[in-house]
Amino acid sequence: MKVRKAVIPAAGLGTRFLPATKAMAKEMLPIVDKPTIQFIVEEALNSGIEDILIVTGKAKRPIEDHFDANLELEMALKEKEKSDLLKLVEETTDVNLHFIRQSHPNGLGHAVLQAKAFVGNEPFVVMLGDDLMEDKNPLSKQLMDDYEKTHASTIAVMDVPHEDTSKYGIINPDGQVEKGLFNVNSFVEKPEPDVAPSDLAIIGRYLLTPEIFPILENLAPGAGNEIQLTDAIDILNKTQRVFARQFKGKRFDVGDKFGFMRTSIEYGLVHPQIKDDLVDFIIELGNKLSQKKQVNESRRNKTEAKRK
Repeated sequence: MKVRKAVIPAAGLGTRFLPATKAMAKEMLPIVDKPTIQFIVEEALNSGIEDILIVTGKAKRPIEDHFDANLELEMALKEKEKSDLLKLVEETTDVNLHFIRQSHPNGLGHAVLQAKAFVGNEPFVVMLGDDLMEDKNPLSKQLMDDYEKTHASTIAVMDVPHEDTSKYGIINPDGQVEKGLFNVNSFVEKPEPDVAPSDLAIIGRYLLTPEIFPILENLAPGAGNEIQLTDAIDILNKTQRVFARQFKGKRFDVGDKFGFMRTSIEYGLVHPQIKDDLVDFIIELGNKLSQKKQVNESRRNKTEAKRK
């Protein structure tokens, strides 16, 4: 069966970005000039996904507005003959999007469960907005290609520093079916480094079969007293094979402040309108920091000399 549907959970409170997210959806924070959720939607479309469900929550209405038509804006751009800007605006409206509200956020597993009626009896992709993925072949498409061969759930993973295993779901691999595609013994949610079975961490792309839903419906809360998708996948793996696809592209983590700023800078360095000015600014800033460092070292050396 062809994979046609994707689910994007977007109901989180975004507490890491307060106060900006007090009344604004975290997913609408822009990387240069494009909301983070638009990158996710574009990946889905570029992978061949036909229908997308976004699971929203309180203060998430701007996501719906962003992908809706704005006739007043479009008319104004047409009258002013700003065709390039009009094209950018219209790109966000030609998408087959659906929305459902998760009234009480209770973990990623609970968010995915809201998609049961939308998915029906089909395989589907789950795409998390905290991870932007870059590769020649979109990561979601890689999972979809694997499904065509295996007809099984496949989870995206990548190597992380061993000391960071407690931040991720981690797989216990059992050899490779082919290069980069692993059999999995078990999935462990956020293990401490001393007990982590590997350094292969689950990142924000999942291709799941609909058999995940009855598991989620009966799953007890796990880490953080929430319904954990990783726990459900581990149970699913006991009754049908679940594979892990190792991602070799570039992952941008926009789930925290530093990751978000780093991503904004890296995207800015290739943005046609600002890349040259940004390079000049970074060089200027680097020179100022270097001068400041030299001044501080000089002061420190003088202080040490006086003490002697």
